[in-house]
Amino acid sequence: MFEGFCRNIYVGSYVFAQNKDALFDSVMNLHSALHDFGLSKIKLTIPLPHLMLKNNLTRPSDAEFADELMDVFVRLFRYLEENNTPLVIEMLPLMFINEYKYDLSFGFTDNKSTNVITDINGFIYTNVIEFLYDSYVWALKKAGAPNLKIVIGQVGWPTDGYPGANISMAERFYKTLLPFVMSNKGTPMRPGGPMDIYIHCLQDEKRMPFPIARNWGIYRSNGEPKFKIDLSGQGHDIFPTRTKGIMRMPNRWCVYNGLNKNRIQVMEQFRWACNASDCTSLDTGGSCSHLDFAGNVSYAFNMYFQFRFQAEDACQFEGMGQVVTTNPSIGSCIFNVEVVEGLQIQLAPTNGCKLHEVPKCAILLFLLSTFLGLL
Repeated sequence: MFEGFCRNIYVGSYVFAQNKDALFDSVMNLHSALHDFGLSKIKLTIPLPHLMLKNNLTRPSDAEFADELMDVFVRLFRYLEENNTPLVIEMLPLMFINEYKYDLSFGFTDNKSTNVITDINGFIYTNVIEFLYDSYVWALKKAGAPNLKIVIGQVGWPTDGYPGANISMAERFYKTLLPFVMSNKGTPMRPGGPMDIYIHCLQDEKRMPFPIARNWGIYRSNGEPKFKIDLSGQGHDIFPTRTKGIMRMPNRWCVYNGLNKNRIQVMEQFRWACNASDCTSLDTGGSCSHLDFAGNVSYAFNMYFQFRFQAEDACQFEGMGQVVTTNPSIGSCIFNVEVVEGLQIQLAPTNGCKLHEVPKCAILLFLLSTFLGLL
């Protein structure tokens, strides 16, 4: 029964910095356990984090897996081939573009990029998706696994808190990517074949430990879509369905009252509020990075106030906070109002929403272990 609604299990996330031998041993132990319980049709794989390739990648044919991980990769690829399981990779186009100083137009599959890369075989690349996908094809070929299927387990575009991360760019990214995927065009190295992807992700994850990981959602926490996206892949200019039944807290915001002029004391409260909430929008390139000193402090105070669901004691800040009913948002900088506690949508599975073959389950390793223990 369990095997009927679960096809794939991803083991771990960002785990290659840890004991790689123990990691692969864990996969083999899980494989044996599934076989013993008659669940051998369920596929196991270890998702590769963003760009597990050598640096200085100037064209796909240059790509090779990092030397320090090659031994475990060879074992992993052999296991995947023997069990007819795809290699799952994470692809973060905007991070790659900024790291390698490409123009932002290279992020979109509309053939309008100012960056045009010609490889040794004459293949031409005008977007980061085909570029990175074929880089992995080349790296697999050099690692002795040229025919291993690739699934993009996470791909998306952030909407805040990073240079180039905004709503209009995210909308353009998906508007070009999804029809490209559905066209089955493939890539220069693997033409005419389907490209399976998981969109990352449906909802912002404001409590992620790394600020850059918090604003990748198609939806805000109140169930409202941020931008137009046609999840059918047909390229229609439409918003996705808005989540129903989500109630907002009252229109109340917490702001800096300006009474304390001691900048050091104010900054202490600012840092405390940011550490206890999410101030990613204030970072360079963020939607609120243009605010003045008082605006920055007010934004931080309000984020903490909303994280605490507008609790009465959450806007004190040693006498520096003040609750207001007039929206303090400025231009593109939105001062949020949280939804009623307990109603935040939980739409985003760990590895996104797959296009082409919709997954039948999303399961964590400890849940699987619990299930096996009950059999």
